[in-house]
Amino acid sequence: MYPSVKEVTPCDDYILSISFDNGEKGKLDIKPILDFGIFRRIRDDEVFRRVRVSFDTIQWDCGADLDPEYVYKKSMKEKFA
Repeated sequence: MYPSVKEVTPCDDYILSISFDNGEKGKLDIKPILDFGIFRRIRDDEVFRRVRVSFDTIQWDCGADLDPEYVYKKSMKEKFA
């Protein structure tokens, strides 16, 4: 079981700032998936910025979403003291 996404904020250059329910935070680079299927729709910056938390992961208005395991594993975790 992976931590759930609690908050997501779009940043520049197709980066998402993500907070998880276990207290961890990370950055997720979406650029590697922008050329695949439904994710082509979020290449438009306006569409990309309409990301939101949906259940335990993230989703866009266009219907694109990511598996919570993928989001957690691919996020570069930030270490806090």
